[in-house]
Amino acid sequence: MKIEIQDITKRYQKKEVLKGVHLSAESGQCIGILGSNGSGKSTLLSILAGIQKCDCGAFLYDGNDLFHYPRQRARLVGYVPQGTPLIEELHALDNLSLWYDAPALKKELEDGFLAMLGIADFLKTPVSKMSGGMKKRLSIGCAVAKHPPVLLLDEPMSALDIACKYTILDYLKAYKAKGGVVLLATHDVLEMELCDKWYIMKNGVLVPFVYDGKIETVVKNL
Repeated sequence: MKIEIQDITKRYQKKEVLKGVHLSAESGQCIGILGSNGSGKSTLLSILAGIQKCDCGAFLYDGNDLFHYPRQRARLVGYVPQGTPLIEELHALDNLSLWYDAPALKKELEDGFLAMLGIADFLKTPVSKMSGGMKKRLSIGCAVAKHPPVLLLDEPMSALDIACKYTILDYLKAYKAKGGVVLLATHDVLEMELCDKWYIMKNGVLVPFVYDGKIETVVKNL
């Protein structure tokens, strides 16, 4: 399995937010996208997820442009944005039920990834009353419900405690081992260590980056 992002361009009025973005990834790879706030990385992920449209470009999955096949994209691509893609008036269980059938949900809550995330502890809590960490865990749990082969993650570990971060890291390592592809917008050192390739987004331009394990190197290049 291979994904290719080709010449993604996005303009808001006179401002060109994305300027011909290119990258590719193969089965089992995690691609890290670094960049300061407003650099365009969140815009790129939201376009790939189908939340907004680009002005031109392609998102190829094994040669098929998912921009032309929204149902296929919905099945193949999971997305965790920075914000909360949850229904605030509903509790955790109702939100999960929108994504899981009953047998799968029961199994995941008993001994699957949802159990690892500790979501069973707040199933009856309305989203409006959840902490930031609880919302993030629930968002991730919803995104992986159908085991999509591609995950788009926009700073997924923000607002999480260290134990939950390692739980998600373990999941993503297993996900990669099974051939999944991850596109990850991040500043978190733990997340960066998961990546096989790194890019920096700066003023809408995406360029390859060599990460030497030092956060100072990242800061200098942003």
